[in-house]
Parts: sequence; structure tokens; C-alpha cells
Amino acid sequence: MFRWIAITLSLLILGTATAGYLYYQHLNSNIRSSGRSGGESGVKKAAPNAAGETPINILLLGSDSRNTAENVKLGGSRDSIGDKPRADVQMLLHISADRKSSSLVSIPRDTIVEIPECKDSETGQTYAATDDKPINESLQRGGPGCTLTTWEKLTGVYINHWVMIDFSGVVAMADVIGGVDVCVKTGVWDRSTPMVRGGSGLKLHQGTNTVMGEDALKWLRTRHAFGNDQNRAKAQHMYMNSMLRTLKKQNAWSDAGRLTDLAETATKALQVSDEIGTVKKLYDLAMQLKNVPINRITTTTIPTAEWSQDKNRLVLVEKSADQMWQMLREDVAFDKNGKAKAKASPSATPAGPPAAAPKTLAVSVANGTGVGQAAKDGRATEVAQILNGKGFDLAEAARTGEPAKTTVVQYPQEDGDQGKSDAQSVAKALGLPTTAVKADAEAGGLTLVVGADWRDGTVYKAPKTAEAGDLPAGADDLNAADEGKCMDVYSVYRWDGDKS
Repeated sequence: MFRWIAITLSLLILGTATAGYLYYQHLNSNIRSSGRSGGESGVKKAAPNAAGETPINILLLGSDSRNTAENVKLGGSRDSIGDKPRADVQMLLHISADRKSSSLVSIPRDTIVEIPECKDSETGQTYAATDDKPINESLQRGGPGCTLTTWEKLTGVYINHWVMIDFSGVVAMADVIGGVDVCVKTGVWDRSTPMVRGGSGLKLHQGTNTVMGEDALKWLRTRHAFGNDQNRAKAQHMYMNSMLRTLKKQNAWSDAGRLTDLAETATKALQVSDEIGTVKKLYDLAMQLKNVPINRITTTTIPTAEWSQDKNRLVLVEKSADQMWQMLREDVAFDKNGKAKAKASPSATPAGPPAAAPKTLAVSVANGTGVGQAAKDGRATEVAQILNGKGFDLAEAARTGEPAKTTVVQYPQEDGDQGKSDAQSVAKALGLPTTAVKADAEAGGLTLVVGADWRDGTVYKAPKTAEAGDLPAGADDLNAADEGKCMDVYSVYRWDGDKS
């Protein structure tokens, strides 16, 4: 299981606990890393805002690995010893471009998604794409990089890094932190029953309890007593938020010995993507995260429904999921505690040089409508013909196209302001917003990618603009500053406490 807050705060520690070069090298040797991505998602990095800033997205993974003595001791079936681990906890952490808010989304482990073709960066083995497996199995099909690629395909959000921790790492982090307060509305005992075998063993009295070590792990693993995987994610979010508040109150950063213990434990507990595989890089990343106010941190779970082919599996509620993915892509805060952004004044004439004459612009039109469903046949040709009718005589359909959530007009970054003006003229002709125009360092020319948001029609109709805090029902959103949250306990697992 995984606690993103333990990791995030540990990153802050790494920069201050490295006084000596030898100790710095020692911490570096603790860190394990491997490739960022396991395959091709077609998702590009977000364009910078007016201040040149971009969001940071980090995939946080909790592995169920039982391939060490420590992990076997901490629970689960011994039959799975030696098996490839699964990512039973998966959360996407989004840090806004202005570093003033943070949003986190969990997906329940048994949710059926499309897992793309992936290649394991360590073994070189390639795994074929599949659309009937739960998302937690993506880790077995190419490692953390495959899980990252799966999320990119699902959300259309570019993910900068991944971080992973296993059972023993969670226990070690909980111990060194000194315990975290959690709350239940009644006493709880998550145990085997005549109807349902298994259980985490969590046993707590009604009200607030401080959990450490194995008890912390039991809280994070509890599913039956909390009702289902969605409520387990909610309990995990409560734990994360409580840990953040705890460390903030403790002011742990002023205790040099404590910092050293935290840095030592964190670097041993984590596995990360290669580009953040040193103490210095983790510290630099932490500096981007540290200033987010606690009341601007929101945790959520993506709404799901029972899969028609198997009641023990889940599928995303598409409309709700699309709404949340759009907010992440457009860097819209999940909370309403920030200042409202001033709306840009419309401009009749875009800044920059005038666009070239439409008849001189070669526009390659790619069919990217195949997101979550089959691509619409012939859509690139349809839109190329629309452009032809508007004077873009050289517009033609591309032979291939990567799936895209939204429609964009890409121009080569090296073309600068002229390329931008040309792309804006294409966007204007089709009714696309100016935000659809993107510079791309890898673009070979002016390219229109027709996304899943425009499968039909001759004029683009913009989807509803996402607004801060506009989350769908069922997202189970929690604000990190809220201390008054307690978990409901399913009646079978309620406990009155020892009678002795």
C-alpha cells in the first residue's frame, strides 16, 4: 500500500539531511529507479502558461509485492510469493502550474481499463494490449512504466514521474513519522466472517486512534469493514491528509536527527522513475511542491460502476471521469478556495505576424477519435474536406493518427510566431478555441489532430468549460485541512471493544 504524503514530505527532507558528501552518496545508493514510460500513449506535455509554468503530474503506486521476507510477514497470501507484484493502490497527484493547488485522483484496483502494449524496461519483454484486465495488473505487464502509460492513455494527461512503495516501506515510514491519527464512527474489527474470508486485522476503538507501523498498514489495506474499494480509497485519503497535518504541527524539519531518520527510511522505501532517481532531483521536485497551502489540497476517487461482465469488477462512469480528466488537463483546481482567475479579454486580431494564405498551408489531418472506443472511420478525410471547402486546398488526411481526448492544432515549435499564427487561422476556420493551438517540438509540420471530443459535425462545438471545484457526484472529495472526518464501518465489522 502507498501513502503519497509520506513520500511528498520525505522529498522535502532529502535536501536538508545531506550535509556530508559521503552521506549524500549513501542516500543516492538507497534509491531504486527504472524507466518513466512503458509504451507510447501519444500524450504530449502541457503547454506552459503565460508565466512559462507547467503543471507537474506524479503517479503514486502501492505495490502488493510479497517477494521479500518483510513483505510476506506483513500479510497476504503466501501462494503469491514469487509472483510479479500488482499496483493495488494507484493515485495521480496533480500540482498546478502556479503551485497554488494540488489535486489527487484514485482509481480502485479492480477497475477494467485499456492497458496498451508495453515493454518492460528491465527485461525487454513486450506485452500485447488488452482491454479486459483490471488496472492493477498493468504493473505486471511492463512495470511501473506500463502503469504510467495506461494512465496517460486513459486520461490524456502527461505524467512526469512515478513513485512506488511496497508493504514494508509503508510500515517503515509510519514508524519513523511517529504515528498518524485516524477516526472511525464505531469500533472496527476487520476479520474473517462466515460469509467473507480474509480481512486486514484492523482493530480500533470508536473515535480517534493513533496508528503506527503494522496498524497503519492495516488501516490502508482495510476493505471489507469499510464496505468496498471506493471507501478504502477514502480511508487512505483521510490517512494522507492526517499525516500532512501531523507533520505540519510537529515542525519536524527543525530536528536534525529526525530528518536523518526520515531521509534514510524514505530513500530505502521508494522506487522512482529514472529522471528523479537521485537525492538532488527529488529535492528539486520537492521544492516545486512545498508551497501548496493545506486547504488547497483535494483528494478524490474516480466514480465507478459494476462491470456488466463481472460483478466483482468495476468500470469508470464515463461522463464523471471525463469531467475530472478535463479538469486535470486544463489545470483547473479541484477546490474552490483559490482566487477566481480573471478572464482574458477577447482580441479580434491575434498578436504576431499575419497568417499565410490558407491555400498555401499544408495541413495534415489525423484521426484521433479512438479514445475509449473505436476511431470513427474516415473522420480525418471528412475534416480535411471541410478545410478544403474553406480555402485550405493543401489539407489532406494523414495515414495514421494517435488517439487524443481533445482536438488540437499543432505547429512545429521552431516555426515560432509565424507557425502559431498559421495554426490559429486553421483553428478559427473550424471554430476551435485558441487554447487548441499547441507548439510541438516533434511536429513535422502543421497538423490538425481530430480528437474524441469532435467525432461528428462540420463545426467544432466546445465542451463546457471546467470550473474550480466543479467535481461530479461520487468523487468523494476531501480537503486536507478538514480534521472532522471519520470512516463509517460496515455493520458486520463493528466492534464494541474488549469486555474484560
